[in-house]
Amino acid sequence: MNRTTVGLKTLPAGQLDPLKFLPSKLQKQDQKRINMRKYSLIAAFLVALQMGYAQETIDLFNGKDLDGWINHGEEKWYVEDGLLVCESGPKGLYGYLSTAKNYKNFELTLEFKQESDGNSGVFIRSTFEGTKVSGWQVEVAPPNRHTGGIYESYGRGWLIKPEAEKEKFLKMGKWNTLKIRANGAEITSWLNGEQMVTITDEKIGKGEGAIALQIHDGGGIKVKWRNIKLTPLQ
Repeated sequence: MNRTTVGLKTLPAGQLDPLKFLPSKLQKQDQKRINMRKYSLIAAFLVALQMGYAQETIDLFNGKDLDGWINHGEEKWYVEDGLLVCESGPKGLYGYLSTAKNYKNFELTLEFKQESDGNSGVFIRSTFEGTKVSGWQVEVAPPNRHTGGIYESYGRGWLIKPEAEKEKFLKMGKWNTLKIRANGAEITSWLNGEQMVTITDEKIGKGEGAIALQIHDGGGIKVKWRNIKLTPLQ
């Protein structure tokens, strides 16, 4: 019988040595390193993908003037001490200050401080005919008046209001932070880090237009704004 010598062992010819099929410690270590590199590449790809959806943040208000904004109406919009101020005019009518550009999907953050009445709002995906606005308002209002809720102007009215216990998150007469995320048909609002409402609405999803700040009618309104920043979403 022909025999094959393997190390100190002698095996019959044609018989395979089962030991050579067992991975060595070195092979295991190599495989572990390969797996780690795979996981690192996957993680890097996911980070790159995420960055592709969230783009560079834009300062909508430069702290100096109203460049990039359009005034609709006769109410007062001006810059004072680096702040954007809206104030009722002599007639006490509706007034709006809209971005010159349209924004569809985005995450918007801003700070506001209500003085006097403080009835205002932030419009999204909105269009204008004089002071008639078609779009959706994220409410900014005095206490117990639904700040953070979503209202459809010249349409269905209130679409969603915050729960009553969330009214306490508004700090009247102090700086508040409002965050709005508009992504397709879904809109979510936060006030001072607390989620106020979220809604998915087909009509909103089809909307196109500008972002705008509002002065409510009735007179006696004054609101200050700062740090108006927008991050486009794809």
